[in-house]
Amino acid sequence: MLIIALSAGLVFHALVFTQSGSLLSDVCATRPFNQRLLVNLQTISRTCGDHACPNPVIAGAAPDRKWYAVFTVPQHEKSVVKHLNIREIESFLPAYEKIQIWKNRQRMKVILPLFPSYLFVHINLTERVKVLQSPGVLQIVGNGKEIAALRDSEIEFLRSDFCRQRIEPYRDFVIGEKVRIKSGVMQGLQGTLVRKSNSMRFVLTLELINQHAAIEVNAEDLESMAA
Repeated sequence: MLIIALSAGLVFHALVFTQSGSLLSDVCATRPFNQRLLVNLQTISRTCGDHACPNPVIAGAAPDRKWYAVFTVPQHEKSVVKHLNIREIESFLPAYEKIQIWKNRQRMKVILPLFPSYLFVHINLTERVKVLQSPGVLQIVGNGKEIAALRDSEIEFLRSDFCRQRIEPYRDFVIGEKVRIKSGVMQGLQGTLVRKSNSMRFVLTLELINQHAAIEVNAEDLESMAA
């Protein structure tokens, strides 16, 4: 049996044993640290046998990541995203473009959060502490005492090219026909059809945070929920 031990100085020691356990050769002079490491390796070998012994850190890892809504201090959404990035937390802040007219009548395009005081994080349950410790974060949204995940399809819709430069917040009551997108990458996503000016809007409702987003659509892209 060949066992290779790595010392703190990154020097390898190869020890060869017979089946009876007697030592045949020592490639490098061992030190007490290496001997302890060798004993630990032998213990692992006897415990795991020919099977892969799971890394305790990996074995205790939480399930796959899900998307959660985070409630932030008002007007601190962008700074929260920066703090989450520092903590290596994947986040998503939906935004839209708006033409702002200043007092001097100058028109300027600004980018604003689609859902004020809300953003989304892609985490597992073990990463909640990192999120909650980030400056500007008030809470992870949930139902009662438990946090609640959003549907992946809702986040994918908000992040899709389909929405880019066409999405806007919808502040009115959502009253209209229930429809779903019938083709493309967003096929099956459900929402409400409303009219605005001379065009139609597909309104996505995030029930968890009671927020709505609207995007202009063509009638041929939708089908009635009754269909």
